Amino acid sequence: MLNIIWVAFFLIAFAVALFKLLVLGDTEIFNQIMQAMFALSKTAFEIAIGLTGILALWLGIMKIGERSGFVELLTRGLSPLFTRLMPEVPKNHPALGAMVMNISANALGLDNAATPLGIKAMQELQKLNPLKDTASNAQILFLVINTSAVTLFPVTIFTYRAQMGSANPTDVFIPLLIATYFSTLIGLITVAAVQKINLLDRVVLMYLGGFSAFVFGLLTYFSSLEQSQMLVQSAIISNVVIFSLVIAFIVAAAWQRVNAYEAFIEGAKEGFSTAVMIIPYLVAMLVAIGVFRASGALDLIADGIRTGVLALGMDDRFVDALPTALMKPFSGSGARAMMIDTMEVHGADSFAGRLASIVQGSTETTFYVLAVYFGAVGVQKIRHAVACGLAADVAGITAAILVAYWFFG
Repeated sequence: MLNIIWVAFFLIAFAVALFKLLVLGDTEIFNQIMQAMFALSKTAFEIAIGLTGILALWLGIMKIGERSGFVELLTRGLSPLFTRLMPEVPKNHPALGAMVMNISANALGLDNAATPLGIKAMQELQKLNPLKDTASNAQILFLVINTSAVTLFPVTIFTYRAQMGSANPTDVFIPLLIATYFSTLIGLITVAAVQKINLLDRVVLMYLGGFSAFVFGLLTYFSSLEQSQMLVQSAIISNVVIFSLVIAFIVAAAWQRVNAYEAFIEGAKEGFSTAVMIIPYLVAMLVAIGVFRASGALDLIADGIRTGVLALGMDDRFVDALPTALMKPFSGSGARAMMIDTMEVHGADSFAGRLASIVQGSTETTFYVLAVYFGAVGVQKIRHAVACGLAADVAGITAAILVAYWFFG
């Protein structure tokens, strides 16, 4: 899918540029495209190099969290919920631990740990699956929760916002938490409706009610504030919560007699290698998007949507962040590049830049996750997985737009 999108960017850009040259007489269009190619390749490299220190910092901190047992703690805490949502999975089955650890790793921003754990969970669920070429109910529910999972610690988004010059990179934390909550909730409700899962079970209600109370408590608190106070309070709470998590990781490591310094160094080394590893991916996607934008193709799509939005009498500022939203279900790296491009063009602290950041963290990459996880176990018939995953995506993106207007509009 990513290959199709990447090639399409270039071919569509070429077709639009050729039309402008031959029909409209725009003799500068191909020069602009070439300048965009060179400029964006340089920008991609500079971003990746600039990320080295920040990635080393955060991956070092996350390694402390991993070693201190936070993921294992979350596993024990969430296991009762999963045994109710997936009754066909026996208690204490290895799949439960792998699923909870995968979702916990996603929630804490441990991307490198999340994927192998997710594949392991899918392999364990496949052992319980009577129809090996068809997705089971448990596999579908796991994937939808995975693709819409709540992000408690969106480190990569903070990192890119800092790199792109944001004055307060974490000011999107509370809006992002609210958006990803609605994505997860709608994804769960959609699957439950199809699979006839009892969400009124006492244990399920306790978990959902507790988290819902927390989110709606935030909504109630912030709705009582003026917008200027809302921004200040959101930034304060975000920074306090995030730094408190860092302190909790370190304290837990000391309690468990884990060498926090050595764990940090090990994670920081991964941060350096990660920064180097993403250079070709950033170059590939940013150049493709830069060509697409320079040709005028992106403006044509945005203008078409903007015309429809204005015809309905709505504010059109959210349209500038829609490329990230449209790319998100197909490609995480593509959506990330779209987010960076939006911040590059409009500014990291612009409305569009903040909205693109919230959208990026509101859901996971549905088609990528489906392809990788189902592909790992040879499942070909995925039943209602796509429909339920996309329902969660739409909910998350819609919530992201609404909450962005609420906080930053």
